[in-house]
Amino acid sequence: MYSIVLVDDHAIVREGFKRLIEMEPDLEVVAECRCADDAVDAINRTSPDLVALDLSLPDGSGLPLIEHLLSVSPGSRIVVLSMHDGEPYVSEALRRGASGFVTKGVAPEELVAGLRAVMDGECYLSSDLRQRRAERPSEALDPIQRLTAREREVFLLLAAGRAPKQVAAELGIGQKTVYIHRASLMGKLGAGSELDLYRMASERGLLDGPAT
Repeated sequence: MYSIVLVDDHAIVREGFKRLIEMEPDLEVVAECRCADDAVDAINRTSPDLVALDLSLPDGSGLPLIEHLLSVSPGSRIVVLSMHDGEPYVSEALRRGASGFVTKGVAPEELVAGLRAVMDGECYLSSDLRQRRAERPSEALDPIQRLTAREREVFLLLAAGRAPKQVAAELGIGQKTVYIHRASLMGKLGAGSELDLYRMASERGLLDGPAT
């Protein structure tokens, strides 16, 4: 029997997912959570095989929660269930450790298919996401590759610990322009802070040394 924790702030959605999952004889929903804090408590308590996680929660984004839940229960796998079906959500969720991404617009049976694929060790994307990536291959790229040349310059400087004022001076542009580029690139990358930018750059070997 595989144990599953459902994390979604809508009770009706949770109930629908629960009924669908528990039609399967070897799947069991062991906890239902409406927010990030509840999810952490439930996963600490149950150490489930799998977490089905919505990205839009009342106490914050589900993206950083992915990493936190995996640190709490390293043996659990995470499948994102979301109304968001575009970048940077998909790539960022996978980068942070999710093993699958199923949009809420697909047929219900795809949820079970996704859960089973992930429990079998696969990385699963729902059919609409696979089709979009086939039609637009750029969506399958590392999100950093979708930055403009200037955004990439700003990204690398911010990731290295430069303040916006220093970035403006080094690139010879206005500080206001730096903030515009910063907002754009952080949106594309799904980053919430300069620490996220540092981690992304560091993991890809784009920094010469630690941030200063």
